[in-house]
Amino acid sequence: MDENYEAKLADGEASSTGKGKKKKKSWDYEKEITRLQVELAHLQAWVKKSGARIVIVFEGRDAAGKGGMIKRITEKVSPRVFRVIALPAPTDREKSQIYMQRYIAYLPAAGEVVIFDRSWYNRAGVDRVMGFCSEKKAQRFLELVPRFEAAIVESGVILLKYFLTVSEEEQERRFRRRIDDPLRQWKLSPMDVESYQRWWDYTRVYDEMLRMTDSNHAPWWIVPSDDKKRARINCISHILQSIPYERVKFEAPDLGKRQKRPSAYVEDHTIRHVVPDTTS
Repeated sequence: MDENYEAKLADGEASSTGKGKKKKKSWDYEKEITRLQVELAHLQAWVKKSGARIVIVFEGRDAAGKGGMIKRITEKVSPRVFRVIALPAPTDREKSQIYMQRYIAYLPAAGEVVIFDRSWYNRAGVDRVMGFCSEKKAQRFLELVPRFEAAIVESGVILLKYFLTVSEEEQERRFRRRIDDPLRQWKLSPMDVESYQRWWDYTRVYDEMLRMTDSNHAPWWIVPSDDKKRARINCISHILQSIPYERVKFEAPDLGKRQKRPSAYVEDHTIRHVVPDTTS
């Protein structure tokens, strides 16, 4: 990692996200995100070689930027190594199982990084606010989950937990942008509308969740996300700094020589359907 990186961020620290206050920028986002994605590629090589197992949990407010964060982490690495898990609502069968059961099945094997786009913490957030589980079950979850995570860590898995925050004003701005932009309308779900209307209900349960499930073996890391680009740089940097990976030397393969066209080869002139060129 660049030893001057933190200094660069400090120089470009935004004074505020409030109205009338400008954000200072003395760093180049595209340059920084490219550099970090190169490091993620080195992390991937180390994970494959060492057989490391890594779990990264992303939770947070709706419209806080979890999807964009995960996209920047995974867009330059292999989906066979970096697996993103975003589970839908549980089926009737899954509802009858032990709550953690459906999540355990997705924990990583050797050489894998599993990223949960929301996780078992649904029980402490949306399930609790929307009444999808009883208050008794939610409280029991909060009591048990630190022990569950301790078992994960004790098995040798690296567990990182991030909670993305966003202000009321910025969340509303992003929701209204989704309403007005056809390319973003698919992002606005009924649950998003509920989270907008019930901001303080979610605040209450998230405060309790963070307080009760923050532990030495699996601490929560808060990511202020009113500035999405800054949040991505900060969070990805923290991930890389939290994992003791080493650069693995790339063994470049010898491509050798391509075989010559066989003298007996006859070109196939069967009519084929070719996509039309619409660029001219």
